[in-house]
Order: sequence, then structure tokens, then C-alpha cells
Amino acid sequence: MRILHTSDWHLGRSFHGVAMIDAQAEFLDHLVGTVVSERVDLVVVSGDVYDRALPPVDAVELTGDTLARLAATGVRTVVTSGNHDSAIRLGFNARLSDAAGVHLRTRWQDVGTPVVVEDAHGPVAVYGLPYLEPDAVRQPWALTSRTHEAALRAAMQRVHADLATRGCRSVVLAHAFVAGSPDAAPAMSSDSERDITVGGLQITPTSVFAGVSYAALGHLHGRATLTETARYSGSPLAYSFSETTHTKGSWLVELGASGLTRADFVAAPVPRRLAQVRGRLDDLLTAAEHAPLEDRWLAATLTDPQRPPLAMERLRRRFPHTLTLAFEPEGRQGSGRGPVLPHLVGRSDLDIALGFVEDVRALEATTEEELLLQLACESCRASEDPDADRRSQRQPQPQGQAQAEAQGQAQLRRRQVRRQEAV
Repeated sequence: MRILHTSDWHLGRSFHGVAMIDAQAEFLDHLVGTVVSERVDLVVVSGDVYDRALPPVDAVELTGDTLARLAATGVRTVVTSGNHDSAIRLGFNARLSDAAGVHLRTRWQDVGTPVVVEDAHGPVAVYGLPYLEPDAVRQPWALTSRTHEAALRAAMQRVHADLATRGCRSVVLAHAFVAGSPDAAPAMSSDSERDITVGGLQITPTSVFAGVSYAALGHLHGRATLTETARYSGSPLAYSFSETTHTKGSWLVELGASGLTRADFVAAPVPRRLAQVRGRLDDLLTAAEHAPLEDRWLAATLTDPQRPPLAMERLRRRFPHTLTLAFEPEGRQGSGRGPVLPHLVGRSDLDIALGFVEDVRALEATTEEELLLQLACESCRASEDPDADRRSQRQPQPQGQAQAEAQGQAQLRRRQVRRQEAV
């Protein structure tokens, strides 16, 4: 039996503001094409079909179209829900879709009831384990602890109990954070994954999935081989710059008469490669070594001692697909004390804004910037209370407010004097 293992489509998700629906559609075209060209018998989707519980319309339409196309090829498809999906919405009309060979397994109540697929060597029992929130199954399953491991162990007890009555090969789909040890977990995760911890790090050991022919895992976005029979396919597209070095795709798994015989990774199409670059702005804009990055989605970190003006605009002239920009000035070390709250009492709004500008870029605001900030502060006060000016003409200002404004004006004069002296 030839099985295509995929997961974490996250349909409807964007990448730093860039819509990904066209790239996701291209991957799903590739998926259907692989099913046909590789004569796949079974497709398993291990959760996170959508990126959120209420997916956008185009994501729902794309899912429906893809599942219909898979059914038209004659392949059987088993889909489970992940922590991003709404189990109820994804599982809608599950009994009806069973008749078409698309099996939606999103209810914890159905854990232990397999989809049975036949090949020349006999039956294969396919168990879909949706994302199991420990609090949701703790009472009905009488869990002794509030952990993902406890929930998955209880689920696998039901799987093994059913499997004992069948004595056949088996495939388990599960959406969880599975690792050989807690020490291995940090290197396996990506920035684009949603934390599923409950009261601390919740790692499920690989031993939970012992005794099955193949465990098709979902949730982590990087492909991984935990054991020969337990693997993550990862997401088909990169959803964060922490996945820059990932190779995306699906596992093509083959089961023989006694179990797994081979597993090959089928790479997915790449809509645009990712890159991360670091350096001074002028160097990034002129260095020939960065020419290969001009067509990539780029995360840039500038190390200029002072924040360059119009940095993103200038970067995009050479690297039009720059998506994120960070500043880490050379030689500027943190104090190690954590964030320091500024002194606000007795300072005018304008002086606080000017202080913020100077603190962020280690450079005082120019005269033009100072005037713009002054206009902004005055506009905010006017929008908050349009009658403030008329009342101020009739009523004396409170002593504290008058003192703050006087201090602010004095600080502005001192800035102007320093600027003139510098000239």
C-alpha cells in the first residue's frame, strides 16, 4: 500500500502580510498530481487543514475542491483536525463524505474506530486521532493528569484494544508535539507553530506510538524522522523565517505484507525562497554577494550604529520582497536590567515624544521632525477636547499643567541651543 502523508496546510494563512492562497493552491495541485503519478492508495492529512477556526471563504472552497479531486482519482483520504481547526466545522457532513472515500475524523468519541483500507496483502486499519485538548477528554476518559501525553496514551489504548481484535497492519494520524526527549524539542519547533502547552512544556514521547506500522504526525512545521515508523511531514510551505532552511513536502510511505518497507520524501514546489541577511544598510545595498537574494522573501537586520532614515524603502529598491526589518546597532550593548520605564511626571507630551525618538535611534529629532511631532501632539489634544482652547482662555491652567508645559518649553530651548552649538 502506498500512502502519502501530509499535514499543516494552514489554508488561509498569510506570510508577513503576503497572501499565500495561490501558493497553497499550487501545492495542492502538486499533491493531487503526486497521487496520480505515484499510484497512491491512501492520503492522510494529520491536522491543521485551516489556519483558524473560522477560515476565509477561499480557503474553504480550496479545501472542498481538493478533497473532491482526490475522491475523483479513486484514492482514499483520511483527514484529522489540528489545534488550528474547528473540529465541528471541519468534520461537518463526515458521514456523508465517508461514502465518497473522504473520511473526516475530528471527534474524540470516534478514537479507536478505524477506517479500513484493503490492498493485496489484506486490510490496513487507519486510526485518525484529532488534536486532543486534555481538558476536553480528561473527565470522559478518566485521565489521571492534565497533559497531552496522558490524553494520547488513553487514545492509543483504545487504538491497541481495537487493533488486537483485527491483527492487521495499522496507520495512526496524530496532531501533537512528539519528541524523543524534552531536550530534543527546542530544535524541532518553528516560530509559526501555535503553542499547545498546558501548564508547561507538553512533550509526548515517541514510545506512545510503538506497536503501529506507521505514525503520521502533524503539528510541527519541519519534516522529521523520530523513528523509522514515526514521522512528521511538516508544513508544505514556509510560514516563518525560522523555516528558511526547511525542505517542504510530503512523505510517500509504502507498507508491505508485514509493515513499513520504505519512506521517500516528495519535495513540494517553492513559491519563493526565503533568506535572512544582516549588515549595514549601505553594504547591503551595494555588495555584489547579496545579488542572489534580490528575488527572495527577505528578513533584514541592520547593524548601523544609528537607525538609517527610510531604511525599508531603500532596501526594497534592491530587494523588493523584503518583508521584515530589525535593528541591532553595532556596539550597542543592553544594560542587562530589562526595560527601563521613562520618567513622565512633569514632562510635556512633546518632550516625551522627542525623548522616545532619541532613545530609539540614538539621535535627536531634526527641526522638521520636531515640528511634525508638535503638530501631532496638538492635533491629539484638539481631537480629544475641541473646546479646550476656549476654556483655557476663561480658566487659569492648573499649576501642575502649567509647570509641565514650562519645563517642556525650557527643554526644547536647551535642545535648540545644543543644536546651534553643534553647527
